[in-house]
Amino acid sequence: MKADKWFVAGDLNAFFALFVDNIVNLVMLTAILAGQFGMPQDFILTKMIPGTAIGVMFGDLVYSWMARKGNMTAMPLGLDTPSTIGMAIAVIGPVYLESGDPMTAWSVAMATMIIMGVVKLITSFFGDMIHRVVPLSALLGSLAGLGIALLGLLPAMRIFSAPVAGLFATGIVLYTIVAGFRLPFKIPGALFAVVAGLLIYWAMALFGLSPTPAVRSATIGLHLPSVDLAALKSGMAGAVKYLPVSIPFGLLTIVGGINTTASAKAAGDDYRTRDILLVESVATLLAGFLGGVAQTTPYIGHPAYKAMGARAGYTFLTGIVIGLAAIFGVLGVIIDFIPEVVVAPILLFVGLAITEQAFVASPRRHLVAVAFAIVPCLAYMVAMYTGQLMGAGAKPDPALAAQLQVLSILSGGFIVTSILWGSALAFIIDQRPLAVLVTFGLLAVFSLFGVIHSVAPNGGLYWPTLEETGRSFEIVAAYLITGLALAGLMWWMPQKPETSVE
Repeated sequence: MKADKWFVAGDLNAFFALFVDNIVNLVMLTAILAGQFGMPQDFILTKMIPGTAIGVMFGDLVYSWMARKGNMTAMPLGLDTPSTIGMAIAVIGPVYLESGDPMTAWSVAMATMIIMGVVKLITSFFGDMIHRVVPLSALLGSLAGLGIALLGLLPAMRIFSAPVAGLFATGIVLYTIVAGFRLPFKIPGALFAVVAGLLIYWAMALFGLSPTPAVRSATIGLHLPSVDLAALKSGMAGAVKYLPVSIPFGLLTIVGGINTTASAKAAGDDYRTRDILLVESVATLLAGFLGGVAQTTPYIGHPAYKAMGARAGYTFLTGIVIGLAAIFGVLGVIIDFIPEVVVAPILLFVGLAITEQAFVASPRRHLVAVAFAIVPCLAYMVAMYTGQLMGAGAKPDPALAAQLQVLSILSGGFIVTSILWGSALAFIIDQRPLAVLVTFGLLAVFSLFGVIHSVAPNGGLYWPTLEETGRSFEIVAAYLITGLALAGLMWWMPQKPETSVE
């Protein structure tokens, strides 16, 4: 078969869609770090964004080569939305608040990215096994929790920061992307939502109908990313504290990559799963070494890009444009110009889609396990904001302080907790006593070292001999007793549930 041209008509539309997806993530990453945590925006744009963009460029260029070689539609690659927001909220922001130093936060983020990349590189060879062992409801349930908490509540708050522009853009996204209706002249819904939102936002600011936007800080200039071994070394110790966040984020993209490859095969493009996972793992590692703070992942929308008529050109163009734009400062200017309020509706759609997928793709009998897995993610969002209020000087009464401490313990290692809680309930429903016992045993072991439910003042990992970890033994005992009791009941009197949910 004769190979297609590098660029075809469908590549242009596909390029815009993939480019916007990545820009949305970068805008929100910058807005959260600068607006919510007060990190200097010029530091974000000149230090964090270039390395992050190089990871995207590398992955998209390699995927383009793979597609060209196999005469297929390229696998779309970009920044992973849940972990991009999660890294900002759960790692970079808290480190900055604790240290007051953007360099420290950056070094910990880089080291965390390296750890995530190594974990992804190793598990890319065992991704299918993980997919078989962990119930789908647990994996998707943890994603649904991220979809509701990070990609639901957070974008909704951003939308109401400038409600006229935000709600109008949200309405267009809901009408076109969620409900599936077309605009006149076949105008792309995401494009119209962003452009219309921008016009409303800046027009209201110009005529004094809304607060004047913050002073723009981005400038055109050369911002070459480089390897800073000293910063990586200093950040590695701090990154260990965030292993309960970083490792699950990495594993979730591995599982997502498996699903994405399967989706591409169903659409007629036979990619090798291991190759797809290895490329995105190396892209994450490269980004981390060059100062990037958000991991890459293959996007689930491959069939949609194929339906647009795209081939290898759209990922090639996306990679080149994002990489060069970041190096020469153009990407920073774009991020500066686009307020988060007009891209937040797109993230809200992503959150809704992730949550819907969790309930649609999971077995019906496991839907309650999906809901159960969402709870720790919600606890984390509440704990994060109450923690910021207390850090700002708010002093609650003793009773409320005790409740907030319990909330903090519940939210510690929330992604790991979500996966294990969802797995435990799915195994209970399926009457699998050994799996129940193992899952509760893991919950106990992880609680012992602060991987989940950390009782340390800084929420980090610890050895169980430390003085402040005494309360963790109570949590360990609770999980062990409960797991033994439930497994014993299943072995002693196996039975069908009284009410079937099938």
